[in-house]
Amino acid sequence: MTQTSARPVLERGLLAGLVVVVVVASLVGSLGAPLIPAIARESDVPLSLAQWTLTAAMLVGAVTTPLLGRLGDGRHRRVVVLCTLSAVTLGCLLSAMTTNIAVLIAGRSLQGTGLGLVPLGLAIARDHLSAERIRPAVSVLSVTAVAGAGFGYPICGALSRWYGVQASFGFGAAIAAVALGVAVIVLPRGVHLTRRRLDLLGAVLLGSALTALLLAVTRGPALGWSSPVVLGLAGAAVVVGGLTVWHLLRVSDPLVDLRLLGHRPVLLADVTGLAAGTGVYVLLSEVMWMLQTPRDSPGGLGTTVFVASCAIVPFSALSLTTSRIAVRVVRASADIWLLPVGCLIFALALASLLITRHQLWAVFLTMALAGVGAGLTFAAMPGLIVAAVPAGEVGSATGFNQVLRSVGFATGSTAAATILAAYTSDRYPDPKAYDVSCAAGAALFAVTAVVVAVLARRDALPRPTGVVPLDILEP
Repeated sequence: MTQTSARPVLERGLLAGLVVVVVVASLVGSLGAPLIPAIARESDVPLSLAQWTLTAAMLVGAVTTPLLGRLGDGRHRRVVVLCTLSAVTLGCLLSAMTTNIAVLIAGRSLQGTGLGLVPLGLAIARDHLSAERIRPAVSVLSVTAVAGAGFGYPICGALSRWYGVQASFGFGAAIAAVALGVAVIVLPRGVHLTRRRLDLLGAVLLGSALTALLLAVTRGPALGWSSPVVLGLAGAAVVVGGLTVWHLLRVSDPLVDLRLLGHRPVLLADVTGLAAGTGVYVLLSEVMWMLQTPRDSPGGLGTTVFVASCAIVPFSALSLTTSRIAVRVVRASADIWLLPVGCLIFALALASLLITRHQLWAVFLTMALAGVGAGLTFAAMPGLIVAAVPAGEVGSATGFNQVLRSVGFATGSTAAATILAAYTSDRYPDPKAYDVSCAAGAALFAVTAVVVAVLARRDALPRPTGVVPLDILEP
């Protein structure tokens, strides 16, 4: 086999390996929300404490993702990926060994580092795939990070129901170990990359700002939004966030180059990532509650945890299918318009849930429609970023986008919990709670679609030197 004929085979192998690696990032999410009630029961702790198994992973992921993204832009990229996969595997093993809540939280914290695998995978694809394969590759990797959780939810839900929480984490350890083995085989060495100076001060400042912000958002419903603790955390997030921006704009080699936001595709991808992350978790949170509320309670559909987890499957299946179709049908230069279209479809899905949520089949249909919206938005975002920034900034720029998604996830989950709690008179939410959360989510996506459409003009700022033009990324 000649070198020319062997390259497509090697590239397909690399892409398949990257998909397996990115699946681990989605697995971190699927081991979170669905297992919280079971963790509370098996560990004999309050639900608020069990919630920290999700919060801890989200916090660690948001803090470490930009750091891993920057390290991934240098010549130690392969080592960073292998160490991250090792940390996730260890975290799953720790969580599978005991019901002690402190150990579970520690294990989930290690698993949270897996959220940084998405920007690392995108950076590897950008550097080692041929130009015609980059666009479909980054689309698949981005959507896999979102949709993969949909296939993990029912598996983890079933394992938790029949064999306990530890079986779910054991499953996660097995998947992470397989991904680690695959990565050892397929990941190329980044010897061609230049050594990058690590902005440690930027990492500390950004990590501190994100930690304060996410703690304020996640603790607000429990402590009260006027609580001195929550107000103090919010104030600290604003102050440290301002210092972070000032620092990142003045250093020559920042952890995250905020100047790249001057390029309209990057800005719109980041705005959409924050809004879509928020809206998706508003939708997922209310659907999980709606499906598991008993039928004798108003608005409840009375399904099992397993059936509720299966509702994510049409979301995942349609998001993957739609992303593949969009990459083939839509020209790369028009990718930016997938963002407002996807947001409008998300808004339509939430509006339809507002009307038809009393039927189980309608909920599944709504999740399928939301999957179409996810397939368009989450597939377009990384492609726009990869095509608009220099090769040496791909890991950092996509890592920042992933951070904004994580902040959106936390905000959406908290917003849904706040709305549901506000309309809960007994043990379960009143139907009015679902109406308000559906309307709020639909409004968020509609406003985002309008803002992005207005800003998505063709006369975007010139791309920096070394950027692959969008038009040659046609599959």
